[in-house]
Amino acid sequence: MRIHPFRGLVPTPAQASNVACVPYDVVNAEEAAALAAGRPHSLLHVDRAEIDLPPGTDPYSEAVYRKARENFQALQQAGVLVRESEPCLYIYQQQMGAHVQRGIVAGCHVEDYDTGLIKRHEKTRKDKEDDRTRLIDTISADTGPVFLTYRDNAAVTALVEAKTREKPLHDFIAPDGIRHTVWRVPGGADWVQAFGAVPVTYIADGHHRAASAARVARLRRERNLRHTGNEDYNWFLCVLFPAKELKILPYNRIVADLNGLSPTDFLARVRATFGLDENASASPQATGQVSMYFAGKWYGLRMPVDPAAGPVERLDVSVLQDKLLAPLLGIADPRTSKRVDFVGGIRGTGELVKRVDADGGVAFSMFPVTLDQLMDIADAGQIMPPKSTWFEPKLRSGLFVHTF
Repeated sequence: MRIHPFRGLVPTPAQASNVACVPYDVVNAEEAAALAAGRPHSLLHVDRAEIDLPPGTDPYSEAVYRKARENFQALQQAGVLVRESEPCLYIYQQQMGAHVQRGIVAGCHVEDYDTGLIKRHEKTRKDKEDDRTRLIDTISADTGPVFLTYRDNAAVTALVEAKTREKPLHDFIAPDGIRHTVWRVPGGADWVQAFGAVPVTYIADGHHRAASAARVARLRRERNLRHTGNEDYNWFLCVLFPAKELKILPYNRIVADLNGLSPTDFLARVRATFGLDENASASPQATGQVSMYFAGKWYGLRMPVDPAAGPVERLDVSVLQDKLLAPLLGIADPRTSKRVDFVGGIRGTGELVKRVDADGGVAFSMFPVTLDQLMDIADAGQIMPPKSTWFEPKLRSGLFVHTF
């Protein structure tokens, strides 16, 4: 793996907590506007600039990207975002309760993405990819980092341990209770050398940001008759975390109705394939188990798995989809069906109970996909089913901005 120190933009220490914001794609326009209300320096005014335009503005209109550029320039002119005096890496630590994860902030090369050294496990949607491509190209910057993971490396870990004993650049607790701490690493030659021993990395979150950065690099390459491959547009903003420190939460499912089945027939058909343990825990305890909430009661399901199945087909979400959601409940394509909803594990199983009790239907509480499963699928060049992983805590945007 190649990593690259960069001379980026960072908020002043006094402004870090005001600039930092959630990723653009975990909130809708109304939620983004609410989070940015009274916070004129929030990077949401760049990442979701439609919040500063009249209600109903098309979020993909040219006016939105012009407004994003205007807001981005204003943050620099006001001295809220300032240019580093030399190329740097950073250590970015997040703490959610007792869970702590520490990543290295660096530029990664688009060629490593294109050739598969940076491995992916999700498909991207063209509309979302087009949107981020236009934003990155318009403001000539990566504002939101791509979340990468790698199999643990002792040399990198030793460097992190030593650096994090020093005084941090930023240290604050966000409104959601997540603590964010940043250390600056000027130069970073030892870190670049250490990462040379990391064979591959994996995208944990940020497939659209990575794909868009690669597209922008190709556009800039076509426009630059003197392209060398060393220009800043060839690198994109990433945070690289060791796999052992990451936390994957489940991505649960709610189906709106029983597809015309009576409750008795539905339970009988589920029992025939999965067994049915009454009064089960709301949260399954191991891979191969799913908890189902229906008619005021939790049931335990056991996933039947073909030993010869591939890494994707063995996933609990795949077995549930192929053997229950599609044949019994008529969810042929979970990407497009309006009858299935996905609930991130951060909301807890109480959200499933509340919604099924209020609206009917049936909910499925999943055991989290493991990082080994994710890596096996990416190594095989395969694609995870939609809504399989939910990483927490989410990376904040705005604490480091890579420009070109």
